[in-house]
Amino acid sequence: MEIVSLLIDFILHVDQYLEAFVANYGAWVYLILFLIVFVETGVVVMPFLPGDSLLFIVGALCGAGLMHYSIAIPVLLVAAILGDQCNFQIGHHLGPKVFQWENSRWFNRKAFERAHAFYQRYGGITVVLARFMPFMRTFAPFVAGVARMHRPTFTAFNVLGAFLWVVGICTAGYFFGNLPWVKQHLEKIIWGLILVPGLLAIFGAWRAGRKEQTAPIQP
Repeated sequence: MEIVSLLIDFILHVDQYLEAFVANYGAWVYLILFLIVFVETGVVVMPFLPGDSLLFIVGALCGAGLMHYSIAIPVLLVAAILGDQCNFQIGHHLGPKVFQWENSRWFNRKAFERAHAFYQRYGGITVVLARFMPFMRTFAPFVAGVARMHRPTFTAFNVLGAFLWVVGICTAGYFFGNLPWVKQHLEKIIWGLILVPGLLAIFGAWRAGRKEQTAPIQP
């Protein structure tokens, strides 16, 4: 329970932790950031690490002169790209094993085939949009790998999504993170960065399920 409490505290007060990291570890903070982003995007069992809020705070610290924007952006970009590639590779490695499974309590081949078809058709935009959704950005590249998405296509959209995610949110933090109103309501903003994309993802999944249930059965 102490680990869970510490993790929640880190997510909600990531600005204080990052400032402490900068003060205590100096340039090593970039390695710490690399590891956090890489693990969140590259290890499918770590979807709960902060992503959007972390990038926003990094941008704010760069805007305050505590970190270097020209160093932070490339480091985070490389971490985000390599993380998704690692996650994709894990799923790709498991893919052949998954194809051999029969229908069971833990695996539904029909659902898997639908996922495969979906990623072949919409995988690119899914990989990009998932960057901005907690939990989804961890599972999307893994599922893309399991679903055998075309690797060059995945890589292209991986790079595009990482660029939009890292540069977009860090730059927003750089210009707006040190405004008095933002600093005063930072915890609410962090909650918003976590909850709003998550609720949108849940709503989208619910609508997709409803649409599938009401679709006419093809003869």
